[in-house]
Amino acid sequence: MSDQAIDGVIVRPLTIIADDRGAVLHMLRADDPQFVRFGEIYFSVVNPAAVKAWRRHREMVLHYAVPRGHVRVVVFDDRPASRTRGAVMEIETGEFQYKLITIPAGTWNGFMGLGDQPSLVANCASVPHDPAEVERRPHDDPSIPYVWSTGGR
Repeated sequence: MSDQAIDGVIVRPLTIIADDRGAVLHMLRADDPQFVRFGEIYFSVVNPAAVKAWRRHREMVLHYAVPRGHVRVVVFDDRPASRTRGAVMEIETGEFQYKLITIPAGTWNGFMGLGDQPSLVANCASVPHDPAEVERRPHDDPSIPYVWSTGGR
């Protein structure tokens, strides 16, 4: 994870309860302090070395967890009133570094598949998906100071 924290981004380790039959991977509860409200849950499959970026939600708070595979989540803060404006935050997560990553509305984010197998990203979003609520830019947009590579920055 990068050393630049971003206001409103919360990274919290999650619990995996495993035994010889399999495992239960916790993600988010309604009584967790970072829970806002339920909008929808969806899953995104990301292939190795593939990048799904950039997107910025005007209202939606994202809660990402990666129960299968390994990804790098990147957040860029360009909110005008934010004290962390200009910061870029990298977070590696997956089944062996299982975490909940809460991303506030108004920040740019994306993720990249790491390793040699497809990864599964779960998102418990605070509002249902609305194409008019999200803004997108290409992964190599020069206005965002980040270059995607399998080795990090």
